[in-house]
Amino acid sequence: MIYLIAILGAALAGAINTLAGNGSAITLTILTEVLGLPGNMANGTNRIGIASQSMGATWAFYRNGKVDVRRDALAISLLTIGALFGVWVATQVSNEEFKTVFRWLMVVMLVVLLVKPKRWLRETDLDHRPPKWVTIPAFLALGFYGGFIQMGMGIFFLAVMVLLARYSLLDANVLKSFVVGLYTLLVIVVFQIHGLIDWKIGLLMAVGQTTGGWLTAHYASNSPKANAWAYRVLVVIVLLAVLKLFGIHTYIWALL
Repeated sequence: MIYLIAILGAALAGAINTLAGNGSAITLTILTEVLGLPGNMANGTNRIGIASQSMGATWAFYRNGKVDVRRDALAISLLTIGALFGVWVATQVSNEEFKTVFRWLMVVMLVVLLVKPKRWLRETDLDHRPPKWVTIPAFLALGFYGGFIQMGMGIFFLAVMVLLARYSLLDANVLKSFVVGLYTLLVIVVFQIHGLIDWKIGLLMAVGQTTGGWLTAHYASNSPKANAWAYRVLVVIVLLAVLKLFGIHTYIWALL
């Protein structure tokens, strides 16, 4: 029963990560609270499913003609460099200190999502070139965060790509799947060197995450309403994250 919960939860996380982000909130909870792994071990083990899910989603996007690596080369390079620094820090310190900051970032993100929602539904503007003095530190910071803890990285990534680089939500999700899969392979090597991966559990959850990611990417690639659905899922995920991080869900549950 525990393994079934792990696989189904991982499949849901894979689907959420492909369209929005923060699916690691589900998988990390399963790894720590259900399977009993310590925090750093859960952080490392979680990367196996993230890598396989991202590669599965990227393959589905590629088969449907959505991947353009040449256009995104700079972002991919900077995110990967940032991730290597982030994972090094993750092997040295606990990520507990980031939880307080993370919940307030989710509040800010919810406000950004709900103000002028049309910004999130536009198509990719290929002529827009944001200044490099803004994009370089932004991509490095995103990569660092993804290498450090990953949870919520997809949400912040979409905000940067949609609001700063002016990508559509679909194109931003395609790039997110590719670059996360790429740098996570390197991150796994670092965690493995430090003995922070449980391969048996990680591969088990990877089955669920890959299935969820591939199916969602295939649907999104062929749906004319993919951007709208991605926006709705993103709003719901961020709202649920805020409710949980501030403990508001317990009061709502008590009222019900």
